[in-house]
Amino acid sequence: MQTTVASAKERFWRYWFLVPLYPYNDRRTLRQEVVKDTIWTFDQMQGILYVVVPIRMTVVRLAAGGLLVYAPIAPTPECLKLMQELVTAHGEVKYIILPSSSGLEHKVFVGPFARCFPTAQIFIAPGQWSFPVNLPLSWLGFPANRTQELPEFACNAPFGNDFDYRILGPLNLGLGKFTEVAFFHPSSRSLLVTDSVVAIPAEPPDILQRDPYPMLFHAKDSAFARVEDTPANRLKGWQRMMLFAFFFRPQALEPVNTWRSVREAFQAPDRSKRAYFGWFPFRWGEGWERSFAALRGNGRLFVAPILQTLILNRAPQETLDWATDVAGWDFDRIIPCHLAAPIATTPRQFRQAFAFLERSSTPKPPDAEAIPLPEADFALLRSLDQGLSRTRLVPRAKDKV
Repeated sequence: MQTTVASAKERFWRYWFLVPLYPYNDRRTLRQEVVKDTIWTFDQMQGILYVVVPIRMTVVRLAAGGLLVYAPIAPTPECLKLMQELVTAHGEVKYIILPSSSGLEHKVFVGPFARCFPTAQIFIAPGQWSFPVNLPLSWLGFPANRTQELPEFACNAPFGNDFDYRILGPLNLGLGKFTEVAFFHPSSRSLLVTDSVVAIPAEPPDILQRDPYPMLFHAKDSAFARVEDTPANRLKGWQRMMLFAFFFRPQALEPVNTWRSVREAFQAPDRSKRAYFGWFPFRWGEGWERSFAALRGNGRLFVAPILQTLILNRAPQETLDWATDVAGWDFDRIIPCHLAAPIATTPRQFRQAFAFLERSSTPKPPDAEAIPLPEADFALLRSLDQGLSRTRLVPRAKDKV
């Protein structure tokens, strides 16, 4: 693992205002070798209201030499320096893959990253769109003469000797489309995915440990709390951040009246800009630890609740067919673009993560993979789903298969 300490200048990301997410213009990059001389991950972090998660780029060495980049991240000077070390050892970046149509946090980096590697070809998932105006990709910074849509079948792609892939979608969401492309690297038995499945590590990821403030912020129990930087408080904040990230408002979260939270802010011990001037508009009730334990499920693979309730349930059969196809590959690790990676797993465990789309016609064994996420934590997401369906801005959810 790369452990050098980069300067603020090396971490600087000049285009942070395009998608103004924490940590804004100061983006650390952490590189890890997953398969010796073959696969590397590059982690940065980003989030809103200090709910931060890793965002990950995966780089794979091609058999004939050169590199393929899956889901680029911000090309800061530090990131490019780490990339150049791989280029020097293994050859130029030949292909850059945008494997999602809806993930702005992935799409925004492709153009700037591609300009740093002017000979690379860019392949994008079908169904790309932008909001509020659907602009041409060249207007979004994609090099027009080097950008093309992924062929339907991997055998027609120039990197087809190294990879197979399956495209989910584009799924119609009314205001836009959802597409994800899973890449399989047979020689290393590795599966690359974007957002479709994740796993939560027991400890905060290394990239978040480099900037513990978000975890310490969420470890507070009230605006009046002073939180020391300890491993226990980092872990506490990390677990609460995960509940926020996946459920937005889990059952154990108690919003504080707006005016009360403002009054408390004036009495907070930390009223700095970084602490939102003392504003802390919620409290954690009893049971949040149980909710986190159920969400994590001992590190199992699962589909994020927002995908379960607002996206994939619009196309259950298509999603299950895709998951079944992907599970037909012989992989033993998954590298998602977020949270834990690499994840030691099996194709069966990957397919099991999508069981929420199936009717429970027969009893399942009581293992961790089959236990559903806590339904009470879904309350806000279910409400959003019903509200969107009533507006007819998005298609209604379909019955389970």
